[in-house]
Amino acid sequence: MTLDASTALAQLPATLRAELLTEFQKITTNYREQHWEATELDGGRFSEVAYTILNGYLGGGSYPPGASKPQNFEDSCRKLAQADKNTYSRSARLLIPRVLVALYDVRNNRGVGHVGGDVSANHMDAEYVLHSAQWVMAEFVRIFHGTDVETATAIVDALVERTVPLIWQVDEARRILDPGMSLEAGTLLLLHSSTTPLTDRALAKDLEQDRLGNYKRVLRRLHAARMVEYNEATGVVTLSPVGIRRVEETILHRAVS
Repeated sequence: MTLDASTALAQLPATLRAELLTEFQKITTNYREQHWEATELDGGRFSEVAYTILNGYLGGGSYPPGASKPQNFEDSCRKLAQADKNTYSRSARLLIPRVLVALYDVRNNRGVGHVGGDVSANHMDAEYVLHSAQWVMAEFVRIFHGTDVETATAIVDALVERTVPLIWQVDEARRILDPGMSLEAGTLLLLHSSTTPLTDRALAKDLEQDRLGNYKRVLRRLHAARMVEYNEATGVVTLSPVGIRRVEETILHRAVS
């Protein structure tokens, strides 16, 4: 079921509702593309928007025009517990604020952008950010839905469905999880998920193309279409702005719709 923001979060001001959905979409998109650090950073901004919404709700429904960062995020979230417990749910006063503090702490004090340690925690932290954000969104639907209970419940169920990355890392190999994806699309997706250009040999290995000569024809076609810059002398393949747009507007959209 597709999330319908106009009904799922109907009681929120349109501006804050749009900000919340935008930040949530950033988290899910970056997670699908395996951009772990970006997922964690997006969790911080999502927390700020969610806090602004809760603060307005628990303050009698007086919302600001847009989200802002409180001077001390943890203390501000703790103060939300002072809202009237006879009027507001425990979820709004205590549970959601506690989750937001943890989300914010991942962005600020875990491994994002840091060097050191035996094992990178970015993937694990990105998992926490994703599912915590999904839980917060589901709770917000429960609190702010402007529709019947049955419809709201269906929206919540859709929000908390497992989000599966399109690329699966197995030891040193990366596999496209959509077996029906074309070689051209798979090539673009692998390049898009990497922070650096890749070689034709590395791409062929990940795409399980045993005959490099045949796979080079795919790269030449993408080069001719200006999707990539393919240097056959060095074997280096670089995704172009046209290729980036193709991935973000077509390949990813089709894969998750």
